[in-house]
Amino acid sequence: MVAMKKMITDHSAVLSLSQQQRREQRELLIDNKLTFAGPETELSIYDTYRTASRVGLGAQQLMYCGMVKGKKIMHRVGSDEGKLFLPHESFVMPPGEFVEIDFPEAKDDDPTTCLTIEFSKERIEKISERMQDLTTLDSLNYDWEYKPHIIHTHHTTDTQQLLEKLVSLFTQNHPDKEMMVDLGVSELVIRLLRQQGREILLSYSHQLPDASGVTAAIQFLEQNLSQPLDIEHLCRHACMSRSKLYTEFKKQLGCSPGEFQQQLRLKFSAEAIKSGKTVTEACYDAGFSDLSHFSRRFTQFYGCSPTIFRTNHHSAN
Repeated sequence: MVAMKKMITDHSAVLSLSQQQRREQRELLIDNKLTFAGPETELSIYDTYRTASRVGLGAQQLMYCGMVKGKKIMHRVGSDEGKLFLPHESFVMPPGEFVEIDFPEAKDDDPTTCLTIEFSKERIEKISERMQDLTTLDSLNYDWEYKPHIIHTHHTTDTQQLLEKLVSLFTQNHPDKEMMVDLGVSELVIRLLRQQGREILLSYSHQLPDASGVTAAIQFLEQNLSQPLDIEHLCRHACMSRSKLYTEFKKQLGCSPGEFQQQLRLKFSAEAIKSGKTVTEACYDAGFSDLSHFSRRFTQFYGCSPTIFRTNHHSAN
């Protein structure tokens, strides 16, 4: 498959254009790429119009990918196993990485749409240096340096809103565009480094759960997922005061212990749904006591209802 590339100079808003308007501007029948330049960065929006498999994508700089509509299946080179890539998810590729992509549902009147934002290694290094001065992960020797590897993760509602804001800034002729894009991309990099630090901390807590109060609390919450949260018991288990526990969770995980437990439960339920369990089974197995409440929380977290999530993942198998 060959992709067409347009460099946009008039900054007309692409995602605010209707699908029909974007479709009329394309020059190839399969795939269309619209690119917008920013300060030391670049945003591209892809519309794919026909099903295809094993389409190559390489990254010259660090590439942050976000799904807008439809689905992709991402393959590491040489691997037959693919990872489903859906809206409300991020797929980050380090410089020099290469993946192959399937587009199982792309149609001429209903294209698969995604966006990519590329930024330089130098920008990441500058931000990671500043984060070293501002905050540390007390549980382990972590310097916030970006570790080049592919990251595929669900992202938060805040990250989704940031991506939508960046698209608007890139594609509109705002008088403060360059400065606001620069700030937005920096925030995206900080979120990427935070996610990486979070993954390292969670892995560390599995290996050495007694290393600190936070790692002990993480292990306890993971092992007692379906139990109601008893914050006083958790504080005693972590050997921390209530205020210290909340402060450390916010600093190291970006959320409160209660919010972290909810995230664990939602991720557990999502994996249960993927494995074939019904929405009701996944709800109660994860410790939720009310199906309506579970459905609302799941929709807020994953960007779609549990039923649609189940349909998306099982239709891909």
